[in-house]
Amino acid sequence: MTDTPAVAEAIETTKVSSHLHPHGSFDVADHAVPTGREEIWRFTPLKRLRGLHADATLGAGAVEASWEAPEGVSVTRVTGEQARALRGISGLVPNTRFGARVLAEVEESLLVDVPAEADQAEPVMVELRGGDAGVTEAGHVALRFGNHSRATVVLNHSGSASLAQVVEVLVGDGAQVSVISLQDWEDDTAHLTHHQALVGRDASYKHVAISFGGDVVRMDCNVQYAGPGGAAELLGLYFADAGQHIELRLFADHNQPRTRSNVVYKGALQGEGAHTVWIGNVLIRKVAEGIETYEENRNLVLTDGCQADSVPNLEIETGEIEGAGHASATGRFDDEQLFYLRSRGIEEGEARRLVVHGFFNDLIRKIGVPALEAKLLSTVESELEKNVLKAFA
Repeated sequence: MTDTPAVAEAIETTKVSSHLHPHGSFDVADHAVPTGREEIWRFTPLKRLRGLHADATLGAGAVEASWEAPEGVSVTRVTGEQARALRGISGLVPNTRFGARVLAEVEESLLVDVPAEADQAEPVMVELRGGDAGVTEAGHVALRFGNHSRATVVLNHSGSASLAQVVEVLVGDGAQVSVISLQDWEDDTAHLTHHQALVGRDASYKHVAISFGGDVVRMDCNVQYAGPGGAAELLGLYFADAGQHIELRLFADHNQPRTRSNVVYKGALQGEGAHTVWIGNVLIRKVAEGIETYEENRNLVLTDGCQADSVPNLEIETGEIEGAGHASATGRFDDEQLFYLRSRGIEEGEARRLVVHGFFNDLIRKIGVPALEAKLLSTVESELEKNVLKAFA
């Protein structure tokens, strides 16, 4: 493991208790196989994970990686001591069995290295494409951004897979970083992933989680800080169809003073058995004076037979803060919006389409990659065609 002071401090601070984030350990034996009765697993359909949460064989090769990177950015597969040195660069101490297994058992890491002072206008595009959902495997991705660098990395997941994954992000002091993870899987995929970021002094980190496909997709997205002044913006967009389970769990750990976090996640559901889960948790430690945080989750239920669970949490250990709040709402189409549009001669199907696009549009425009924004608007349209618009064709 790396022994830099910032990472060592981050690891030390994880020992403070949080009711949604039990103490971590790198030792797989310290993590029991979850039963579903644990607080952090009670929403997850464990039987559909194909043993990824437990003791499934973690092979390799069914998910292929390819990439395009601008000049100056290094993307490499590393093994041996070089790979082991990357385990924990984000301050991650696994609090799940699958996370501990990935760090202990996966021999290779995919490393994206952005040097200090680099200013990359074009994103780094990493394609992770699965070829066989019958093969259970695991992967480790390390994204390392040097001090005062500016860059965007897009992780695009597609195809069919059964994948346990850990993505670690190290954001250097003063860097301005965006990491976008797109889960655009086929319907037979099970994806269990943990994203962990360590944000340096006065650095800015944006993480965008986008989930459309898959049978079961669960992402844990955590952030903590290596120095004062760091800011994290955690954005999410998800669309669940019949039978799909999409679970997104956020943890902003304010372990440094004068840090900021802003969380906005929006989801839509349609079809019998569509289920989404959003768990947002912010921990404000005693040392984290002068911080500011806000988390928001909105869900739009488009048809009958769906279920959206939304649980925001704040754990506050100091009163010396600038502000902290949260909001959560789940509802159907806004009748007033529909009435307004229909009163102006717009057909009901088109009115519903406009409402859904309006629901997602402001969030999509924050992504900052025009080609991806256009793709997402098209994907939302395709999702609507499956149920909502079909009923009014």
